[in-house]
Amino acid sequence: MNELEEGLALTLDFDKLAKVAATGSSVVPVVLQNADSGDVLFIGYANELAVRETFARRSAVLWSTSRNELWHKGATSGDTLDLVDVRVNCEQNSLLYRVRPRTGGACHTLDSARGEARSTCYYRLVEDPSTLRWA
Repeated sequence: MNELEEGLALTLDFDKLAKVAATGSSVVPVVLQNADSGDVLFIGYANELAVRETFARRSAVLWSTSRNELWHKGATSGDTLDLVDVRVNCEQNSLLYRVRPRTGGACHTLDSARGEARSTCYYRLVEDPSTLRWA
């Protein structure tokens, strides 16, 4: 079992933004939201190429900060997120991709009961500063 993704101990990565900055990637955070339900699916990052590709494909494209490469969500998993619209915040330093999942899945983790990709990456609740529980 992957403790980070399936465990109930809270171990936040407070160094994530420092790690992204250390790669030298010029990116902005992107919130991906189901346009129909309003559920937040996950947060990713986009560079200029990813934003252009998102509009060209009409599907969510991001910049993978861990692999340092363009990432078309669903290209390998089949869990494609069709683009409804893109919004920008007031300071123009983050984006909101409103999307429609083509399948039920959006997260790279699997729901062990169903064996399918989870519909959102936010599947656990924070009970206190060290403990999680299943939502």
